[in-house]
Amino acid sequence: MQKKRDSAVSKGASDREFGWRLLVVALIFLALLSLIVVRLLSVQIVDVQKYKKMATRQHEREMSVQAKRGRMLDRSGRCLAESVQMISFYADPYLVRNTPLRSNGRRDTVSRVSEVSALFARHFGKSRSHYRRKLQKKNRFVWMERSVPIARAEKLMKEAVTGIGYEKEQQRYYLNIASQVIGLTDRDNRGVSGLEKKFHEELKGHDGIKVFQRNATGERFIDADEEQIPAREGLSLQLTIDADIQSIVEDELQNAVRRFDAAAATGIVMDVGTGEILAMASSPSFNMNNRRGYRPEKARNRAITDAFEPGSTIKIVMAAAATEVLHRQAGDSLDAHNGTLVLHRRVIRDHEKYDRMTFREAMVHSSNIVAAKTAMALGADAYYRYIRRFGFGQKTGIDLLGESKGLLKKPERWDKTTLPWMGYGYAFTATPLQVLQAYAAVANDGLMMRPYVVRSIMDRDGNVVKRTHPKTVRQVVHPETARYLIEEYLEPVVAEGTGALAALPGIAVAGKTGTAQKLKSGSYHRGDYVASFVGMFPAGKPEIAAIVVVDEPKTAYYASSVAAPVFAAVSKRMIAISEPLKQKLALVSPRQRELDSLSLISVPQLVGLPGRDARKLLEWSDLVMEYRGNLNDVVTAQATASGSMVDAGSVVQVTLGAAEARHGENVSTIH
Repeated sequence: MQKKRDSAVSKGASDREFGWRLLVVALIFLALLSLIVVRLLSVQIVDVQKYKKMATRQHEREMSVQAKRGRMLDRSGRCLAESVQMISFYADPYLVRNTPLRSNGRRDTVSRVSEVSALFARHFGKSRSHYRRKLQKKNRFVWMERSVPIARAEKLMKEAVTGIGYEKEQQRYYLNIASQVIGLTDRDNRGVSGLEKKFHEELKGHDGIKVFQRNATGERFIDADEEQIPAREGLSLQLTIDADIQSIVEDELQNAVRRFDAAAATGIVMDVGTGEILAMASSPSFNMNNRRGYRPEKARNRAITDAFEPGSTIKIVMAAAATEVLHRQAGDSLDAHNGTLVLHRRVIRDHEKYDRMTFREAMVHSSNIVAAKTAMALGADAYYRYIRRFGFGQKTGIDLLGESKGLLKKPERWDKTTLPWMGYGYAFTATPLQVLQAYAAVANDGLMMRPYVVRSIMDRDGNVVKRTHPKTVRQVVHPETARYLIEEYLEPVVAEGTGALAALPGIAVAGKTGTAQKLKSGSYHRGDYVASFVGMFPAGKPEIAAIVVVDEPKTAYYASSVAAPVFAAVSKRMIAISEPLKQKLALVSPRQRELDSLSLISVPQLVGLPGRDARKLLEWSDLVMEYRGNLNDVVTAQATASGSMVDAGSVVQVTLGAAEARHGENVSTIH
């Protein structure tokens, strides 16, 4: 009996233990089931949008379709900048690694990556390891090669490689002139300087969108159920720049920097009646289609950013104020102090020693002493009023980025020497464009125009969306005063004075030279000068005004022998290639035979230019290029020297090859 009772008790305990275990297991299953239900509710109800997005990212992809960037054209419609179609290859590293090899049908991650890496290395010349690193990344999209020319990409485009695709992209191509004006875009086609940056929103257009689906194997196809948004091309800019004149200015500035061993040179050509900029250039420059030689100092538009003490060119302000305020006449006799004047314990000197001279002679021979004394006779308020009226100390308002307004203190901040020294171009700074705008106002009967470089904005069909109209700034001086300044002072400067080397055959030129010492580290250095010439023609009724500034010339420094000849060279070549300008000049030129001699064409500098660019440059100049070598190479030699004058239609022989690897006036002085 006892054994039976013990057995029953043992069995009951075992049953209870089993029941507890069963309950625990049931509770565990119930808990797991609850977790699953909660998780399902979370996925399907609470976080449904989150997981929908995750699924979309895995199976659907939106890709931006880059819009074609608008073009830039010169005033005649010639293309200066455009976007050309390029090919960019991309890869899905996961798909590349998980696709069977073509040879054996088996999946081998290492061999598959090596196969694709070798394929790209063979086509593009980079190392296999370069591409292998890209294909070993965990993300599903990597760029293998960007911006490949279609001719080079075509063979790879025809190969069906699983996991490899390509997109058509836009890359900017430039005619390679007016680099500092036009500017550049970056790899993503965003404007980063010049007009490319200022008008980026207008030029960039509107990108489109393509929506793709990915199937179970990872391959992509267009999603027919989603809206595909086409790209819309950007607007185009037509500039006031004349490509022919621009290339001439750039060529002559480059020659000047080389001839005078100068640090830099700047040139601007303006239509005096409208304010249109026909050319604006600085040397050194850079190759817009090859960024390897790019340096920030080469990209700086010195015409609007670099303010300098202008020296004697500013005497036009002194003469204008003297004419209208002091009623000074060209024949008035003045004390010139025999070439030396001590003022406030400082010395002002003239190059030529005159005891007395007329005011006309003072302008023709650029007397610093007469200029200083005249400024003092005017007084601080009157002189400041005129220098402001001529546009100094304020921006011109040109439609370019980075313009400097120069430095011009108010009279209350002047010391005893400021006024006399300002009379001949010191104690304030100005940009080349400000100086040119002042002279263009005199050329335009005293009416100052706002300079501009964008003539119109057009849509893809050539319809004008926005047009820039000439804008009057103010009347600087009376028309009679402006004509008097030209006839009595500026024209004689070129005919018989310091600007003699700026003269043109058959055409009356008016202008002024300026040679100024540079201020460095708080003091003026005799070895560092800025030589400038600003002029206009024809003097009787000016159509064109231009300025040339040569910074720190070494082999010579007087503007009369440095800047003036560059002005003449630019003007001669400009007239030679511009038939409308020649016709206008013929109406006012009494010496038609001499004017006809300007039909001779100056051969441009070609060495260093790509063959195709050199041929275009010669075609613009109405010359013909014969060449030996490959047009894709650069010009290594030219049979006819740069600057030689030849008849229109002449042949210029060049040699093409692979490029080598390359990573007498008064000086305005302070004493």
